Amino acid sequence: MKIKDVTNFLETIAPSAYQESYDNAGLIVGDANAEVTGVLCCLDSTEAIVQEAIETGCNLIVAHHPIVFKGLKRFNGKNYVERTIISAIKNDIAIYAIHTNLDNVYHQGVNTKIAEKLGLENTRILSPKSGFKKLFTFVPTTHSETVRQALFAAGAGAADGINNISYATLGVGTISEGNGAQMKLEVVFPAIIQGKVLNALKESHPAKNYVYDIISIENKNSQVGSGMIGELDKGMKVEDFLQFLKKTMKAGVVKYTAPTGKKIKTVAVCGGSGGFLLRQAIAQKADIFITADYKYHEFFDADGRIIIADIGHYESEQYTIELLHEIISKNFANFAAHLTKVNTNPVNYL
Repeated sequence: MKIKDVTNFLETIAPSAYQESYDNAGLIVGDANAEVTGVLCCLDSTEAIVQEAIETGCNLIVAHHPIVFKGLKRFNGKNYVERTIISAIKNDIAIYAIHTNLDNVYHQGVNTKIAEKLGLENTRILSPKSGFKKLFTFVPTTHSETVRQALFAAGAGAADGINNISYATLGVGTISEGNGAQMKLEVVFPAIIQGKVLNALKESHPAKNYVYDIISIENKNSQVGSGMIGELDKGMKVEDFLQFLKKTMKAGVVKYTAPTGKKIKTVAVCGGSGGFLLRQAIAQKADIFITADYKYHEFFDADGRIIIADIGHYESEQYTIELLHEIISKNFANFAAHLTKVNTNPVNYL
């Protein structure tokens, strides 16, 4: 089992195309063709994490946060980033980051894990992303079902949890060899699988010089986007919910805005720095928005319409370690997957 087998599988869950433009997810250090001896799952790659990997016999670290965000011009150990990279290279340890791409997926995503811990029901993406395209192609009626099934197998025709969606229009094609019954097929697909869809079309279409069109559409993808929103089984008093939140998320402190006078029923969450989603949380009538990294003046934006609860960056994403361990353990039996025992939270509370 090679490192690339693990990372390729992880990218079927959280495709690298879903990461934000500022991010640096992916294989940061290491040989993708090296055999895996063990995997260490963590939130942050640090010198202590590399040492733990050495001690547990792991040559692959799967972290949520990338150790490198910007280009490094020197490797002389002057800061923790350089020292971590140097140590990993010296000890033949690969570091793979699965960051905002894992934040942005519904199935087995960071925010889904938070919602699970809080017991939220009827969960959905708080701010879905666009990113769909539509394929139009013309196929002889004798081969239309073959092409249709090939496109479905490639991942086209799926939206909002429903599969094998297509639209067909019967017509007559006019070509130099003569007229014939033609079917115009239309299918929607996520933009990131365009290559796979076009390859399926090429392999299944009976003509060498077939015609197709692809257009971008504005439909939102309910399976991809930022944040999560859901409901509690029953409403809770603000004080009771905040105590529950602090205990469940193991928060050293919960910073929150003034109660609005309503019980907590609808809950919006975003692991990490999620302040950019406040408007969506308010628009969807969340009673509380749980995230991290709020600045003093940003708390005023609650404006009596919602409660903002800042539980800390590490605290909001800590269960991502558990999520990664579950994903890897359930799908790979060739090596051991370990949960880190190192707390990499740089913040302490008095």
